[in-house]
Amino acid sequence: MKIAVLGSGIIGTSTAWWLNQAGHEVVVIDRESGPAQETSRANGGQISVSYSEPWANPRAPLKLLRWLMKDDAPMLFRPQFDPRQWWWGLMFLRECLPARLAPNIRALVRMSEYSRGTLQSMRRELDIQYHHLERGILNFYRDQAEFEDSQRMAGVMRDFGVDRRIVSTDEIIQLEPALAGARHVIVGGDYTAEDETGDVYLFTTALADKARQAGVEFRFSTQLSRLISVGGRIEGAEVINPDGLYEILRADAYVAALGSYTPQFVSPLGVPCNVYPAKGYSATFDILDPQAAPMVSLTDSAHKVVYARLGNQLRMAGTAELSGYSRAINTNRCQNMLALARELFPTALDFGNVRYWSGLRPTTPSNVPLIGRTKIQNLFLNTGHGTLGWTMGAGSGRALADLICGRKPEPDFPFLG
Repeated sequence: MKIAVLGSGIIGTSTAWWLNQAGHEVVVIDRESGPAQETSRANGGQISVSYSEPWANPRAPLKLLRWLMKDDAPMLFRPQFDPRQWWWGLMFLRECLPARLAPNIRALVRMSEYSRGTLQSMRRELDIQYHHLERGILNFYRDQAEFEDSQRMAGVMRDFGVDRRIVSTDEIIQLEPALAGARHVIVGGDYTAEDETGDVYLFTTALADKARQAGVEFRFSTQLSRLISVGGRIEGAEVINPDGLYEILRADAYVAALGSYTPQFVSPLGVPCNVYPAKGYSATFDILDPQAAPMVSLTDSAHKVVYARLGNQLRMAGTAELSGYSRAINTNRCQNMLALARELFPTALDFGNVRYWSGLRPTTPSNVPLIGRTKIQNLFLNTGHGTLGWTMGAGSGRALADLICGRKPEPDFPFLG
């Protein structure tokens, strides 16, 4: 079959690779000048199976109420005149019901574990270099009550087979000596040795090169304007070429891997796609003193920010704004991130040359992504991965390729259709 993949982030590029490996003719369409230029450009770098937790849980509504008027809140809701935002919010509250938590965690963990294994095999077989480290992820807590509450969730994760181990402050410093200066604010943590880190942009661009060499066609600077549906099938994708001319791209099947923009193209066709952007930020620092910078990836639970060593740089990322499609930088959030980095690593980083970035994470109310067949016979979705796009990217692409080929995917996951 000829298959058109719409989007070239980690999700779209991985999907294209696995479809090519299955023997299909694949063309990838993206409005940017190259792969991984949007949400896959500069994320937090964590392959975090151990934190495959949904934002929606029974305690979330009270937290959101406390954060509602705080500009520096870890999760910020800014009401818009957008019915999709309000519908997403209502469905989020539904997912906060206690009965929804275990099924959502199960789905996230199963896909995340499968994807991490897939990523590891791709790394070995394709010899892709992307500053990966296998040092685990260490989550530390500043508040005793939050730390004690976290032990319940760590126990839930262990029930699903994730070795998320509770650690004391002394053990935290042993695992990551760079935190010694912050010892007085840390009350405890949890650590998962199997988790990894790496640069998603480097991986995705290298995988795109491998895919191109294998025969995948990439058409960049090409704007998708609409999908044309006739008689329950997609008859073509209307695109605007780099020269500004319209063209109808025809294929046997289409994969919408357009991140937060997926609903804009599939909802007019009557395809449900409750995905809304959650804007996240990152700050990338050059490392001045390697001994004072962390090697283990860190999560500061109180502020919902993560740190990952990527070669000679430290990537810091986090926060979530549910406030529409603007990628405009909130300077207050950037300054808060800078202050947190200074607090933990005052001598390690070049604070005068920080590269800030924002990206729109495509988020479902349950955090469980939408992967599989739609009611339109030859249209498939691979979107809605939220903060776990890097964690679940390689496996999501492989699993969807299996579905398109008529094979049952390996992970136990609620695939669409």
